[in-house]
This record gives sequence, structure tokens and C-alpha cells, in this order.
Amino acid sequence: QVQLVESGGGLVQAWGSLRLSCAASGRAFSDYAMAWFRQAPGKEREFVADIIWDGAITNYADSVKGQFTISRDNGKNTVYLQMNSLKVEDTAIYYCAADRAYGGRRESAFGFWGQGTQVTVSS
Repeated sequence: QVQLVESGGGLVQAWGSLRLSCAASGRAFSDYAMAWFRQAPGKEREFVADIIWDGAITNYADSVKGQFTISRDNGKNTVYLQMNSLKVEDTAIYYCAADRAYGGRRESAFGFWGQGTQVTVSS
């Protein structure tokens, strides 16, 4: 069992950057595959990026490939999402997710979720 808390969201202008953080409780963080999802107003929650236990493999949605970077620091029990060249369409609540197994870029594959952090991009 793990508890997740996202931070780092806020208001940013288009072409700006933000780094989101997800802090995990407990002492077994390295046992969890981690992911970021996002949900825009009126839209379904969608996959953004994931990272396996040691960070050796990452996956990205086509919409953010080359723009966002996911990373993790197991010593700090934290996963990050570096977001560059932000666009208005990146506005959403961003959620951190975790699971001991990696089941693909699916919402149903992740059993533990944070409460989300709001990212708003202005033109």
C-alpha cells in the first residue's frame, strides 16, 4: 500500500515550463511502477507517461512525446514530470498513479492514485 501526493501545479503562460512532483509514503517505492495521467474539463482521464521500477524504460502518449519527461528518484520516493513548451491544450488536472505490477498504459492497470494537481496554461 502506498499514498501519493502531487504538487507543482499552477498557472503558467504558453511556452513556459513546470515540473510536477509526486511524493510517495512508505518504504517500498522502488517496488512500484509509476505513471502520470491527466483529465481536462469535460474529457476522460488519459494516459500521459509511465516509468518502470528502476526508471530504465519510459513510455509517453504521442501527444506529449518530446515535450514531457518522466523521471524518478527512488532515494527520495518521488516521481517527476517535467513539462516544457506548454500549450493551452495541456490544461488539466494531473494525477500520479502507482502499482506493483506494470500492466501497460491503462488507467485500470494502476491501483493507487493521488488527488491530482491543477495545471492551467494561459495564452
